Amino acid sequence: MPNTHLVLPGPDGDWVAFVDERITTGLTTAAAAVATLKDGTARSAMEALTVWDRGDQALGDAAALASLFAEVHPQVEVRTRCEGGAQEIAAFATKRAVDGELFAVLSALDPADLDDETGRLLRLTLRDFRRAGVDRDEQTRARLIEISDRQTLLGQEFSRNIRDDVPTVRLRPEQLAGLPQDFIDAHPVDDDGLVTLTTDYPDSIPFRTFAHDAAARTELVTAFLDRAYPQNDPILHELLDLRAEQAALLDHPDWPSFDAEVKMIKEGPAIADFIDRISALAETPGRRDLALLEERARRDDPDRGPLTSADSAYYSELVRREQFDVDAQEVRTYFDFAKVRAGLLEVTGALFGLTYVQRTDAPVWDPAVTAYDVIREGANIGRIYLDLHPRDGKFKHAAQFTLVSGDDGRALPEGTLVCNFATGLMPHLDVVTLFHEFGHLLHHILAGQQHWVRFSGVATEWDFVEAPSQMLEEWAWDPGILASFATNADGEPIPADLVAKMVAAKEFGKGLQARTQMFYAATSYYLHKDRPADHAAYVAELQRRYDLFAQLPSTHFSASFGHLEGYTSAYYTYMWSLVIAKDMFSAFDRDDMLAPAVAARYRDLVLARGGSKDAADLVADFLGRPYSFDTFGAWLAS
Repeated sequence: MPNTHLVLPGPDGDWVAFVDERITTGLTTAAAAVATLKDGTARSAMEALTVWDRGDQALGDAAALASLFAEVHPQVEVRTRCEGGAQEIAAFATKRAVDGELFAVLSALDPADLDDETGRLLRLTLRDFRRAGVDRDEQTRARLIEISDRQTLLGQEFSRNIRDDVPTVRLRPEQLAGLPQDFIDAHPVDDDGLVTLTTDYPDSIPFRTFAHDAAARTELVTAFLDRAYPQNDPILHELLDLRAEQAALLDHPDWPSFDAEVKMIKEGPAIADFIDRISALAETPGRRDLALLEERARRDDPDRGPLTSADSAYYSELVRREQFDVDAQEVRTYFDFAKVRAGLLEVTGALFGLTYVQRTDAPVWDPAVTAYDVIREGANIGRIYLDLHPRDGKFKHAAQFTLVSGDDGRALPEGTLVCNFATGLMPHLDVVTLFHEFGHLLHHILAGQQHWVRFSGVATEWDFVEAPSQMLEEWAWDPGILASFATNADGEPIPADLVAKMVAAKEFGKGLQARTQMFYAATSYYLHKDRPADHAAYVAELQRRYDLFAQLPSTHFSASFGHLEGYTSAYYTYMWSLVIAKDMFSAFDRDDMLAPAVAARYRDLVLARGGSKDAADLVADFLGRPYSFDTFGAWLAS
């Protein structure tokens, strides 16, 4: 195993030159691999696939670096160069994927000479070529290249508009009533006697949860939902049309059908069936929970209309406080960011047999970023970067980004966690989010020792990738786990009875959450399937059908729904993965969440295998049976 890491320039380094060199090297290496395959230098099937894999790794790592720093680098010129580099890489990959001569070389390889895993690599590689249109006529291939190149540009613009549009609202100081004092202190009154809040998470989430002023909540949430509007609306129209055209050129009825073909779900119409199945399961518990929220809201305003997304967090918090005796502001006092971060590392280290060594000598792109080497059984198995606080020009959501794809003996995996948390006290929701996203990061590192880079890291079917991260959320709700790091200002650990109340309160609202998730999934699916002329009106109808909260009038959710760029029609994957996560978690002992045997089995049979087997087979290896809907269905209906 190599013991070196990618050396970054550091905050004051020449990042543009660094990015140029990495992108150029990736493209040159990938092009050389293509040339080697075409000239017949690689004699055996194993030699040919090794050449292919090395070229793919170089191209993938260049793409990963460009993708990450286009979203997080503080310097706009670096972000711009990375976007340009991503376009170059995507263009090369598109042309390579329709290279008939290259496809002929790979399709002529004899699978009889290969072991099972290498045979799987060959099958999937040839499938990717066919899905790119390599076997189509010259005119069709040319059009597919045009479509791919245009989608890259539009996708970048769609994401950039969301990232760079940070609306603000200006409020009177009294409109912050209900907010924690440290939040109020962090938002001083300006010379006009007003307070400015942004739509970034550290402002918007506490405000929509605690602010008593309904009109102010509505103003901020409306601004949040209208980010990147109107500029993203025509971009989305063109993206949807291009994806539909691509699917049609490849003999699929619509984009969701084309996209689903390589996922666990397999067929586009099965997505609609899944959305309706979850919606039906969530109907009774969702309506029950909504009735409680509406009753509480009418006590404040007997004449008020239906609850909207500007009310959901606020009244959910009130009901949890009043009926479950859980005060999110009290809970928040136990979750100091620095302690949470340290606790996360300690808990996951104990669970999976890992040690994290902070590397203060590792160059980073911003002073707020921290780097750690990940050690297992005395060996360095990868490096992680934690970029966890907001800043101008940075990605606005929470996600794990690959930096380097690991493989067996040649490169250590490196990954980055990108979030937007406050630096002080954290709401427990943010703690859960941190555990969730760290699950992706662990998956990337633990699965970074594959022989073939195609199977390295989070390389399973896309509707499984959320399952490991969703399952890790369970450790953020365990009283013993939380007591190990969640302490208040006096050093007192969070009481077990408070955590028990938090868990009971968490169960309240799961039907509502499931219905809202199905609204998001339906938006993702049906926008791609139907491509309506009026996005806002169509999404409003989907919200009436699936969500139990009413739409905020005249808002444009689809313009800032970033998953429409990356996940396209497959937002359903979050809930699909949760079905599997609940089933996998049933194998763990809730009374001993750090029990080593089951954790090691899960680590080795699921996480460490990456994409080397189908996800269903990984789960069956761990559970000793195929995954089932039963555990999830019983949980949701309870």
